[in-house]
Amino acid sequence: MIHRAFGHARRVHLDVPTPPEPLELDACYRYCEALTRARHHNFPVASLFVPGHLRRHIFAIYAFARQADDFADEPEFSGRRALELDRWEERLEKIFHGEEPDHPVFVALADTVRRFDLPITPFAALLSGFRTDLDVQRYSTHQDLRAYTALSAGPVGQLYLYLFGYRDAEFHAYANELASGLAYATFWQDLAADLARDRVYIPAEDLQHFGITEADLRARRQSGALASLLRYEVARTRAMFERARPLVNNIGDDVAVEMAMMWHGGMRILDKIERAGAAVLVRRPRLTNYDKAHVVTRALAWRAGSLARRATR
Repeated sequence: MIHRAFGHARRVHLDVPTPPEPLELDACYRYCEALTRARHHNFPVASLFVPGHLRRHIFAIYAFARQADDFADEPEFSGRRALELDRWEERLEKIFHGEEPDHPVFVALADTVRRFDLPITPFAALLSGFRTDLDVQRYSTHQDLRAYTALSAGPVGQLYLYLFGYRDAEFHAYANELASGLAYATFWQDLAADLARDRVYIPAEDLQHFGITEADLRARRQSGALASLLRYEVARTRAMFERARPLVNNIGDDVAVEMAMMWHGGMRILDKIERAGAAVLVRRPRLTNYDKAHVVTRALAWRAGSLARRATR
């Protein structure tokens, strides 16, 4: 569930996959997988714990969101970001009108949409969130930031649950907390990188409360006040993960381990951010292979514990 969409994904320095010709369905799904894997994630995407027949559909959704996010973020699209997002939306609308897709992501996505009866609303909300990035680089309040992640992160969580057959509103509310929590974790993790893009996701009201200015951030001033601010933001983000806990505890076995890995991966990076403190301005916290193995172990243990608790009810 990418920056804005179940945890930001940083680009790996790999060649962008070449679109297949002709646009054969299996080749288009492989293209979506390649687009998704050419990114660093704080948790596995479509891991081996997901039923095999669903993985390609997860890749189709991620590829749609990933490419749109790149239009809003990556330097090669400077000067034509809005145009590319408009074209992406036109392609989206066409597949929902039954028109023949002309791009490998949409060949795969059209098949996924048809098979799982996915609505257009979450996809359109994602594009609205990415368009926000074109005009908004600062957030005055925590409520403003949550409104942003409700568009740029929450819909991917919603679509993810649709793939596994979960349409219950309560589960979707928990998924929104998890998606927003993962997005928030990435905001604090990528503080320095976002500054370089002239974006500040720490709410202005929080900066003011802790006596920190943007000039302090740009000067990479590693103060005790900044460390305190980050502890505050991490605590707020952990609360989102706790509100998402019922989703991980109660979801079915087909997706339980994957969800638990998202939960533990997010919490693990929050631990790293808190330990780094103000040093996040000069060194990006990241999950090592050891951390990722720890996350998988914790997720499997959590799932086993949840099953044991259910058996005794």
